[in-house]
Amino acid sequence: MSDQAPSPEGTTRRRALMLGAVGASAVLSIRPALAQTNASVLTCQVPVPDPGRAGSYIAADGKVVAAGTPGAFAPPARAYTGEEVRSAISGGRLPGTYSDEQNRAYISYIRNLQSGTSGFTCFASLQMPRG
Repeated sequence: MSDQAPSPEGTTRRRALMLGAVGASAVLSIRPALAQTNASVLTCQVPVPDPGRAGSYIAADGKVVAAGTPGAFAPPARAYTGEEVRSAISGGRLPGTYSDEQNRAYISYIRNLQSGTSGFTCFASLQMPRG
C-alpha cells in the first residue's frame, strides 16, 4: 500500500465517472415517465360541456347556452380524448361533428376552458411542448 495521497487528477476523473453514472440513471428513469405522461395526455378527456353544465348547448362562439337555443349545438354523446382534441386543433375534426360550424363551436369551447373546469388540465397539457 502506498502512503501517497490520490492525485487531484485521479480524484477529478473518479468524480466525473460517478456523476456520469448518476446522470445515466436519471435519464433512464425520466424517459419512461415522460412517455407515460405523453400517453396519459392523449387519453385524458375533455367533456363538452363540463358535467356541471350537462345538457346545455354550445353556441357558435363556444359559450355554453341553454338547451334549445337557436343556432347552438347539442353536446356530443361523449367526452373527447386528448388525442382527438389535439388532432382537431391541428386542423382536423372532432368525432361526431356534422358541420364545420359545430366543429368550430366545440373547439372554441375547449380553447376557452378555465382552470377548475372539467377538461381544463387535459387541454392545458396538450399545449405544453414535449421533449
